[in-house]
Amino acid sequence: MDLLQGMQAFVRVVESGSFSLAARALEISPSKVSRLVAALEEQLSARLLQRSTRSVAVTEIGRRYFKRCKGILGEVDDAAAEAAGSRSEARGRLRVHAATEFGIEHLTPLIVEYCERYPEVAIDLSLTQGTPALLEEGLDVLVALSRGLPDSGFVAQRLGRVFSVVCASPAYLARHGVPRSPEELQEHRCLMLADPLFPEGWHFAEGSGEMPFVFENVLKVNLPEAASLAAASGMGVCLLPGFVAARALREGRLLRVLPEQRLHGREVFALYSSRRFLDAKIRTWVDFLKQRLPQAFASDQAVLADPRYWARRVARS
Repeated sequence: MDLLQGMQAFVRVVESGSFSLAARALEISPSKVSRLVAALEEQLSARLLQRSTRSVAVTEIGRRYFKRCKGILGEVDDAAAEAAGSRSEARGRLRVHAATEFGIEHLTPLIVEYCERYPEVAIDLSLTQGTPALLEEGLDVLVALSRGLPDSGFVAQRLGRVFSVVCASPAYLARHGVPRSPEELQEHRCLMLADPLFPEGWHFAEGSGEMPFVFENVLKVNLPEAASLAAASGMGVCLLPGFVAARALREGRLLRVLPEQRLHGREVFALYSSRRFLDAKIRTWVDFLKQRLPQAFASDQAVLADPRYWARRVARS
């Protein structure tokens, strides 16, 4: 027997004082109501109702059980309403993961906007260079940078495309000159940013393929911000994601080298577990990213494409 169904039938009988009225409220037959209550009594080994041909009376144990059942069924209804409401109202805690610098540069400002729009949502943002397991880590949305559609069983919503650019500080370029081609980089000190998607080196576009540039690096780091700071200090030439380079260019700490080159392009995806019964906080967050991230990418691109931030006018001292 379904215990909850039996409790519902019992409560309805007590509230209405009649098996037939309870049956009407539950939209089942009176005989089924009677069987449900009888099965409940059998399971509890207790008489809950005294029946006669004309009336139904609640026993003392039945009155106590009725109060407990009302509380339990109320909790069940509240839980069901909350679960159903989560699909229509954005509320609760949203757990998001992204690569460190991407999260700092683009997601953190957007989180501020999102939370103003959806004040009932609290966000846990985790930032690492690795890619965690979405379900095992209890994440709701994983913002991933990939060379193509991620190979997973999750839903993937494309948010845009980013790429990397070559940069150096004005002081470094004034001392060592501006490289005019990828081949001329061999004459420069290059800083290596560890990139699991492009582990061999820097890949320059050449015709329909790519030309890898492998070099002896003077520094290898795993965070773009560390590479940016080292380059800004005049240590050498570095390859930075556009969303990191754009800020350093605007601030005048770096200049773009070989501005015709776009390297290490990758797609940005929002990954989540399923389309079915999608929680409103996940749906609204992904929709918000689809709306706002392209604007952020366009802003970065405007900086990267601005000749004022290119190194071609720097003369060697």
